[in-house]
Amino acid sequence: MAIISYPDMRLQTVAPNRDVDDSLRAIGERLLAAVREVHAYGLAAAHIGEVAPVVVICRDAERPEREILYNPSILAVSTETARGEEGSVSLPGVRVEIARPVWAEIAWQDAQGTAHTEKLEGFAARVALHEIEQMNGIFFLDRLSRLKRDMALKKARKLAG
Repeated sequence: MAIISYPDMRLQTVAPNRDVDDSLRAIGERLLAAVREVHAYGLAAAHIGEVAPVVVICRDAERPEREILYNPSILAVSTETARGEEGSVSLPGVRVEIARPVWAEIAWQDAQGTAHTEKLEGFAARVALHEIEQMNGIFFLDRLSRLKRDMALKKARKLAG
């Protein structure tokens, strides 16, 4: 599975909501296969080159189950934040501390188009927020100060040789 590299423009493009149909389900299945192949906690469709409203998330770092969310959105978040290490398959080797809300209420559709809402906490909230933001064109480095982002990009260039 080909993973696109930062700063590909698809990583900065908002994926508009659309009906859950066979083509969107096919993207979801390809994305799920990619997550398993690269052993990621989550991915957005942009990582496989698709500008589509699909993300895959893992709710528990200790369990390998992944879930496909179609047309996900963030409804509410905690004012309390926690710092945690994050990275991206599109920028291998770079991991940085990101402050994120400790919980998030999200909405999404399943493969049949049925709507769901749920409050996620801790790890699951972090993964969902990271991937939903990516689906909305916000790369995780965008959450850093300019200095920290420049340092992370310098490290990425060094790792790339």
